[in-house]
Amino acid sequence: LHQFDPQDVNYNMPSVLQVSGPLDVKRVEDVFCQLIARHATLRTRFELIDSEPMQWIEDTVPFAVEYTKVQAAGTTADTDQDTTTDTYTRVNIEAQQLVSRFVRPFDLQAAPLLRVGLVDLGVQEVEQEAQHLLMLDMHHIVSDGVSLEVLTDEFVRLYDGEELAPLRIQYKDYAVWQQSEAHQEWMQRQEAYWLNTFQGELPVLDLSTDFARPAVQSTAGDTIEFALGREVSERLKELAAQTGATLYMVLLAAYTTLLHKYTGQEDIVVGTPIAGRPHAELESLVGVFINTLAMRNYPSSDKSFLD
Repeated sequence: LHQFDPQDVNYNMPSVLQVSGPLDVKRVEDVFCQLIARHATLRTRFELIDSEPMQWIEDTVPFAVEYTKVQAAGTTADTDQDTTTDTYTRVNIEAQQLVSRFVRPFDLQAAPLLRVGLVDLGVQEVEQEAQHLLMLDMHHIVSDGVSLEVLTDEFVRLYDGEELAPLRIQYKDYAVWQQSEAHQEWMQRQEAYWLNTFQGELPVLDLSTDFARPAVQSTAGDTIEFALGREVSERLKELAAQTGATLYMVLLAAYTTLLHKYTGQEDIVVGTPIAGRPHAELESLVGVFINTLAMRNYPSSDKSFLD
């Protein structure tokens, strides 16, 4: 995919953390150097050798935090309120522009496939203390969502002076295990199961939308967040407990039912991300374990919701 369009950033994994209070820039850089030394994945690059993609793990890699300072809002007692608000807005706009420019293509042949940026917003009138934006960007080829959580957690602990227990295994050990004879036998059983599950004609969801489904899908979109009230949340948990199901299973059933109500279709495939970390020792590794599981459900009209 990278070869199709080396300038594509769809597989970048950026995140921005706001840090309030004093921050030691040199210490931030030192901690990330420790993390790069700790996780072989962060020293991994990729090359084609005889048309085969190969991963190379470097002993050391060049790294530096990209540091930028923007002028903070005024904090003096006689600062006009409107001026302070305007300055605060300007700082936010400039910070957003810096974040946007921070996300750019990676060269997969050059490690680390991680970059870190720090935006110093100064002492702002609203918070009355130093503010920083800590920007992270990793390529998906070496990372997933859980990895981002691992990296963030370990950064905070190392910055606080905590010593982390050494990692017993690295991602390359997981890759070798995946190729083992025992795992291959297990994979053959998995393959047989899934081929059986998806035999026959596969359904395509036919939602009534404003426009026809495009031949080439776009990644343009948005995220909508909402919260359930406490009463609804408790009732859902009760339903899960009464039926011996997890809350996830209840919500998946509700989602499948909703799609059935919209379309009238009784054969629906829902893709769901899975962490893909079946062993406890994998939970603290940075790497690509995530996968998408396609679940084929049959919400036929003669079934009750409990069914």
